[in-house]
Amino acid sequence: MSAALVGFIRELYQSNEFIPLHAPTFAGNELKYVSETIESTFVSSVGKFVDEFERKMEGFTGTSKAVATVNGTAALHAALYMAGVKQGDYVITQALTFVATCNALYHMGAEPIFVDVAKVSLSLCPVALDNYLTENAFCNETGCFHKANKRRISAVVPMHTFGHPAELDELVAICQKWNIILVEDAAESLGSYYKGKHTGTIGELGALSFNGNKIITTGGGGMVLCRDAALGARTKHITTTAKVPHPYEFFHDEPGFNYRLPNLNAALGCAQMEVLPSFLQQKRKIAEQYQQYFANSEFNFVTEPEYAQSNYWLNALICPDLASRDQLLKVTNDSGVMTRPIWKLMHRLPMFQHALRDSLVVSEWLEGHLINLPSSPVAQHG
Repeated sequence: MSAALVGFIRELYQSNEFIPLHAPTFAGNELKYVSETIESTFVSSVGKFVDEFERKMEGFTGTSKAVATVNGTAALHAALYMAGVKQGDYVITQALTFVATCNALYHMGAEPIFVDVAKVSLSLCPVALDNYLTENAFCNETGCFHKANKRRISAVVPMHTFGHPAELDELVAICQKWNIILVEDAAESLGSYYKGKHTGTIGELGALSFNGNKIITTGGGGMVLCRDAALGARTKHITTTAKVPHPYEFFHDEPGFNYRLPNLNAALGCAQMEVLPSFLQQKRKIAEQYQQYFANSEFNFVTEPEYAQSNYWLNALICPDLASRDQLLKVTNDSGVMTRPIWKLMHRLPMFQHALRDSLVVSEWLEGHLINLPSSPVAQHG
């Protein structure tokens, strides 16, 4: 299987060179818009492309307000801050995630509680969440609290793993039942939809990432999606140093963040938004070809949940066992085709090893079975 897979991927991408996991694709007006920004000299926090990028994202996702930030971690940090997460709070999330999810919590002085994921979505499991809260929490008119130490559980943060949407209706219902706010880590899921609604717009707030390995990139960059327009306006204020508009005076009415996305990066983002629909089409075609390739094998290609439309940001394959996973990783990477195991689970990292958690049975099983396959739009190599 391993050598044959290398041949299949090389044929898919029409390349005998190194094939990355997910490379940026520049197929439109990127150079034109970035050059325009440089020529204007407005390369930093002031310029037309920041506003335009936010408007494009509002139109694409259907959110009330989109707020551009310097990276995805900053977007998640700002979203959690606006959700009211405080120092000393618990925030429930998944151990199967990229470390940025937990880094945002750490720098707020909050602590994660790790709850298992569901096999259908690879994202936070509603059954596991409800079971954990039933066993370990109590709720009153002021919020949700942990039984053991009475610390507040202020938020639940599902991460839409590899672009596959979590079971959001169920998660929303549980959060309402337990008086907890839902914040979506949608860093990987631009272009993914849950029952026709874009990810990141169903919780109170959501966070996107435009890192170089995402479906579109601004080099670095992120976006806070705000369901409520007034909350969005305040998020914009907070992330731009809380400066009160004035022709020349500098007055800041509360502590804020300097999380503004530079105009230079936003120019790149505006161009990428113009070709995003074609990227999504190409990535679905790639996913379909992977699915067909593995259809009659002992390997299980991860497909979108039946309730969702995924962007297939990173294609994922479930191997029969750890030995076959490790062999596939070695042969492909030795052959210049980049594949990767899933992230080291968060509770295995030294800074989060003492965090509260449930059994994480599914997460730990996936850790030993799942790899990611090259997922760049074909245009990158065509």
